[in-house]
Amino acid sequence: MELTVETEQLIKQAELIYKQNFPLTTCFERGMFYSWGCGIQDCAFCYMSTQPKDKNPKETKRSKESILAEFLLARELGWHIGFFTGGIGVFHPDEVEEFLKLITQVFGQKIWISLGALPKPLLIRYQPYLEGVVGSTETINLELHKIICPSKPLEPYQKMFLAAKELNMQTAMTLILGMGETKEDLELLKEFIRVHSISKIHIYGLKPREGTPLGNAPIPTADWQAWWIASLRIAFPTLIIQCGIWEDRLERVSLLLRAGANAVSNFRATKLFGTPLAHELEHQAVLAGRQFEGTLTVLPDIDWDAKVTALNIDDQLKERIKEKIKQYLEVMQKNVNNSHSEKEVISIRSK
Repeated sequence: MELTVETEQLIKQAELIYKQNFPLTTCFERGMFYSWGCGIQDCAFCYMSTQPKDKNPKETKRSKESILAEFLLARELGWHIGFFTGGIGVFHPDEVEEFLKLITQVFGQKIWISLGALPKPLLIRYQPYLEGVVGSTETINLELHKIICPSKPLEPYQKMFLAAKELNMQTAMTLILGMGETKEDLELLKEFIRVHSISKIHIYGLKPREGTPLGNAPIPTADWQAWWIASLRIAFPTLIIQCGIWEDRLERVSLLLRAGANAVSNFRATKLFGTPLAHELEHQAVLAGRQFEGTLTVLPDIDWDAKVTALNIDDQLKERIKEKIKQYLEVMQKNVNNSHSEKEVISIRSK
């Protein structure tokens, strides 16, 4: 990977600042989606905008048992939860609250949510289950935002951040690189973080989706991603920075961690668990001088049925969760059994 002199210098400074403020660890953060459809469907980067326009987004909900099964897997495998999210307009607030109660019972911790721009009464309602609230801001360049997210303006998110601050709730935001931003936007972003007391930022690299306006856009370079992460680490020494990484860009992980990222996301953890790709992600943490918390490669010897039985939830739901976990584990164990070839791992690293 070729880096500019400027980026190399920023990484050196950012890495030192990271070591002064955080332990030398990293982890995988799972984004838990509850649907594959959305009531907006016009964000220029999002796969949800490619779904049939005549399909009711409420019909795209994942089953309750599949979501809770993944939360239990995350709990036992040491995955963090980036946020609970999905399409806007899919769930009624009553359904959201029910889910949050179940999730905190299964996962054993409060979680972050990214459910659109929530008004203060809903923040109050959900607060007992929340670690914080995430605004899917994507870009804070107002002119670019109007093009990228025409039906998702920034102002309602700014109001949500203000309300969250009044409630002493943590706030986080998202940023997608590769959509037309420039280095001049960095100052806008820094001011936005300061004004809204943002404690965590999820930084993603664009994944062009066929059928979207950005379907043919080039992916952001490793240098570009590292420049933004390092610049933010230097400006905000204690900001939590999560970098989204796709499996076709795993070779960047060590670089982005050295640039100051705390954790990685966007890896298809259940489908790719135990594969050479998963081994490589963990290896990249080692290359960056970090200890990888949790696992994407080793299935622990756990009585999963007993774990589900111990949950304080409806018995019928428990049985459905047991069946769903069994389905996930079959795929994951098959991957583990089939990927012990060192040649496969070396092949991934050489790409």
